[in-house]
Amino acid sequence: MEELPIEKIKHIEDQFVDKIADNMHTYGVPATVGRVLGIIYMNRKPMTLDELSQATGMSKTRMSQVVREMVDLNIAEKVFEKGNRKDLYNVEQDYYQTFVSLFTSNWQKIIQKNKMFEKKMSAELQMLLECEENNEEMEQKINVLLKETKEWLDYYHWLAQLVEFFDSGEIFKHVPKP
Repeated sequence: MEELPIEKIKHIEDQFVDKIADNMHTYGVPATVGRVLGIIYMNRKPMTLDELSQATGMSKTRMSQVVREMVDLNIAEKVFEKGNRKDLYNVEQDYYQTFVSLFTSNWQKIIQKNKMFEKKMSAELQMLLECEENNEEMEQKINVLLKETKEWLDYYHWLAQLVEFFDSGEIFKHVPKP
């Protein structure tokens, strides 16, 4: 029996969802998140947790966790619809903006963690440098590590500028969207 046109369309949409999930995995995002993103994207309008649970076969509790992760990654948002008391979630329809959101949200977390690490290491090394029991060899090692933490901080400062380059949309002036 031949597939009906509506069934073919559904099959193609499912293939898009699978490909979006695969792509999200490539960005370091769980395939589950990518799958939900794809389902909302293909739906072309906001969806409730109940609708998403039904579409994925996941529990409402698990769906709530996935959607929360998507909101944290800036690839989904809670939206208001007049007359609807349930929470609705929508995703960015622009592939480029979704990429920018994923790229920048992941790197912003890493930048923040590493800045805190550098601050802690610098403070510890400064305390060691002031220690009276230091000999010349220890001072040299401490100074090498202080230089390394400065280079570390410089790198994460550069990375923060790169993230801002993407976040601001400036990237599209240099690498235009087709």
